[in-house]
Amino acid sequence: MKFQKLFFSFSLTVLLSFIAFSQEKTPNEDQRYIFFFHNKFIEENDLNVAHPEYGKAEYNEILASFRKDNFIVFSEIRKKNTNAYDYAERIVKQIKKLLKKGVSPNKITVIGTSKGGYIAQYVSTLLANPDVNFVFIGCFRDVDIEEIPDINFCGNILTIYEKSDIYGVSAIKRKETSKLKVNQFKEIELNTNLKHGFLYKALDEWIVPAKKWANGNYTLN
Repeated sequence: MKFQKLFFSFSLTVLLSFIAFSQEKTPNEDQRYIFFFHNKFIEENDLNVAHPEYGKAEYNEILASFRKDNFIVFSEIRKKNTNAYDYAERIVKQIKKLLKKGVSPNKITVIGTSKGGYIAQYVSTLLANPDVNFVFIGCFRDVDIEEIPDINFCGNILTIYEKSDIYGVSAIKRKETSKLKVNQFKEIELNTNLKHGFLYKALDEWIVPAKKWANGNYTLN
């Protein structure tokens, strides 16, 4: 019951955010927006449950960090066993509504960690807008080229992976095989020694560059 209430609360927050935005006649030209997709562990467990190796997932802390820097953040705790492709299709429709309202595509950033990163990759593919920003975190393996051939990067792409993490490596191969336009592409290799657990935490090591990317700082200076 506690999980259901929490899920409803986050879903309601996202819904109310979209309703409020839809009522605006002219969006703030300087406002920037983030769509954040969490990892699979949060789909399957209450936020109070700690992963046996990586600890608790700091979902709320991650969102709070983005909001502290004045981003409007759209996020929710997904239902268990959410289909990544289907979910991405729904997000694409939401992003297109923002674009139709007059929001510049480079003011929109889609960020995903682990399974959420794969959702973000599908959004990149389906939206096919080279001016939207994307940050893929700990969500590429070399076998993806053969096992998930329908993903094509498109947009301003930042990938972040951890050297000790076997579930996320350099995604340069995906960039090279993608058939859509990539305006900007950059990769960051972290050395936290936290394995896949690095993305469970609200670490500056990945959040700070993600914010810079969302602010249009493609050199990350």
